[in-house]
Amino acid sequence: MAQPNPLENLGRLVKTLDYFEAIPIVSWMQKMFQPNVPVPQPQVIQANSGQAVVFDFTTIDNLPQTWGAVDDVVMGGVSASSLIRTIEGALFTGNVSTANSGGFASVRTRNFEAPLNLATYQGLELRLKGDGNRYKFLARSDMGWDTIAYAYAFDTQANEWMTIRIPFAEMIPVFRAKTLQNTAPINPSQIRSLQLMLSKFEYDGQLNPKFTPGQFQLVLSSITAY
Repeated sequence: MAQPNPLENLGRLVKTLDYFEAIPIVSWMQKMFQPNVPVPQPQVIQANSGQAVVFDFTTIDNLPQTWGAVDDVVMGGVSASSLIRTIEGALFTGNVSTANSGGFASVRTRNFEAPLNLATYQGLELRLKGDGNRYKFLARSDMGWDTIAYAYAFDTQANEWMTIRIPFAEMIPVFRAKTLQNTAPINPSQIRSLQLMLSKFEYDGQLNPKFTPGQFQLVLSSITAY
């Protein structure tokens, strides 16, 4: 896969910042002339199993309005990813590169207008099919762009469907992959955004032992609360 040239990288950076309204003043001015499509609010649907469906990617029809790429282009890297609707769900795929001190690719929801209230649940459950890489799942309770996130790392088996349970109590508070001490645990009643990431870093500068640069793919079928 050819690496994007500097102008392409700049264009991707501007697109990312615009999509996530990361610069408040610029976003306010843009909304005056060309407003972004509103973020569809996830409809948490209670299932017979007692779980709640947050995203069913086999039926979602507004994926590009809700999920967008946040790759290491935001820090000068050249990795590129996307989330594409397929018959199996949502395909998180792309090319992750360590060039230019980069090394991560991710997809993230735009901030929900109203926070998801999952206070009556123990955690989130992902139904997915990976490629053998170790990924991270992150959630935020802050409306800001570059804020504290709560992370959970998990391994995948190549081409095998898996169910990954992420207890809220085991999510690690981080800021740019650095763990935070004396920080309150995540508040499940105030979930503002979700993110799926492949990174060469684990936490605090340590390397992800199962990271492989290059092409990657992970199919996400659903996100539920249990």
